[in-house]
Amino acid sequence: MPILAINKRASFDYEFLEKYEAGIVLTGAEVKSAKSGQVNLKGSYISFGNVAHGMPEAQLIHTHISPYKYAGNRDDYDPIRPRKLLLNKKEIQTLIGKEQEKGLTIVPIKIYTKGSLIKLEFAVAKGKKNYDKREDKKNKDIERDVQRELKEH
Repeated sequence: MPILAINKRASFDYEFLEKYEAGIVLTGAEVKSAKSGQVNLKGSYISFGNVAHGMPEAQLIHTHISPYKYAGNRDDYDPIRPRKLLLNKKEIQTLIGKEQEKGLTIVPIKIYTKGSLIKLEFAVAKGKKNYDKREDKKNKDIERDVQRELKEH
């Protein structure tokens, strides 16, 4: 399960409540580009809209997948186009309900391969306050110091 991209900023800005996994609909050139690590999740999020067959669909918004350099000249390629996520109806309904709760958002965490498929791990998250961020940083520093002391002995 090689990880293709991680959204490090998400873990700093949000507290993850529940994690989910979904497939992503990509073109062939996007798959090759993603597998070569040309994906950036910074500033991306998940939205629900684009009602198809009476059912809203989940979309990954503002994820940058660079054009594949060996795919030829594709002038019409948009690297930050919305990409459909593959979820079942029950999951979509649950996530729409969670998204409408005050203070909750849905953020992508990482993109990875599972077999030959490309998957997205995302979470229902709650924004952290500044004092929460400071506390997390303090705990990480303490943990690092403890590990350093254990390593020396």
